Amino acid sequence: MNRRNFLTLTGTFTGGMLVLPSFLHAFGTQDNLVIGEQCLVFIQLNGGNDGLNTFIPYEDPLYYDFRTKIALNKEVVVGKNKGMAFHPALKDFAQMQQNGDLTVIQNVGYPSPNRSHFRSQEIWQTAVDSNKYINEGWLGRYLDLQCHDHQPTAGINLDSIDNLALKGMEPNSITVKDPDSFKVKSNKENEKLSNNPQLDFVRKIANSVIQGSDGIQKALKQSKTEISYPKTGLSKNLEWIARLVKGNLNSKVYYTSLNGFDTHDNQLSIHERKLTELNDALYSFYQDLKQAQLLQNVTVVVFSEFGRRVKDNGNGTDHGTAAPMFIIGGNNKGRVLGDNPNLVELDNNGDLKHQIDFRSVYASLLKEKMNFDYSKIGIRNKPISGLF
Repeated sequence: MNRRNFLTLTGTFTGGMLVLPSFLHAFGTQDNLVIGEQCLVFIQLNGGNDGLNTFIPYEDPLYYDFRTKIALNKEVVVGKNKGMAFHPALKDFAQMQQNGDLTVIQNVGYPSPNRSHFRSQEIWQTAVDSNKYINEGWLGRYLDLQCHDHQPTAGINLDSIDNLALKGMEPNSITVKDPDSFKVKSNKENEKLSNNPQLDFVRKIANSVIQGSDGIQKALKQSKTEISYPKTGLSKNLEWIARLVKGNLNSKVYYTSLNGFDTHDNQLSIHERKLTELNDALYSFYQDLKQAQLLQNVTVVVFSEFGRRVKDNGNGTDHGTAAPMFIIGGNNKGRVLGDNPNLVELDNNGDLKHQIDFRSVYASLLKEKMNFDYSKIGIRNKPISGLF
């Protein structure tokens, strides 16, 4: 039996009723993972978010020279700060920063950038060099080491497909589309463990599913939604995450995504719509956690696999390189880290040169929030200073 291949068959559970054969039932119970009080929430913006029209260098005349069709007028941007400002759709991002709860990290990327959506996402999710390939994600490797005896809900992926970032050698995470419907039945026949390690591994997988379902349902029963969330997919996922956090599921990592950022055409209207969805969903989540006095325990990370080209293509932007990341909550210092985008010294393709390696951000998250030695999962970059 190939353990990794078996995990690819059993790792995704997308809600609904899953009935397990009795021989898959595993035994014993484990407490949910409790390591400190901190957890990380990742929001991945799929498609390559246009960083220059998200956090905007509105005082740089080159921004308007390069983007004659899609530049945002300096009169409409919000949260002006040292030559930078937010897209008007991100008015609540500006408010969170004014509250001291949001840090912007500028010019984030990696050496030898790849402009393929799938490959660049893979690089971000595995945290290896752009010329290397591995099968485990950076968070999966972290959970493998942190959960010495595997914990089925150490990582929660709110999606319909698995996320490589959470994939490890052990089944420490669960993918679920609708937590409320994630209810697993099993019977208690054939409860005696065998002397067959392969069969026992199968039972371990089954145990993960059962325990994960039980833990999620218990957390949902212990929490409720106390503010109004918008009626969007991202909002619903963040509402679920808030319920699980408030219900003491004690997962260390939550992950979800928002599609639609590949704005080659009709960018102004599409980008405004997507940023509005992001802003409204995330601000509701922020208010929910703040009201529950949990914002200091939850660190939200917003990122995309790459930014867009500096020069517009007439109606949108093509694939680029560096872009900003946003860190919300977790007692971050509410700063703008990194220099403003340098629109003079571009690379040979006319793209921004990255200043901060995304793995330095990962190193900070692991060290400062998870109390974990990032070098143990192969991250060599030093943590970024001034984040927490």
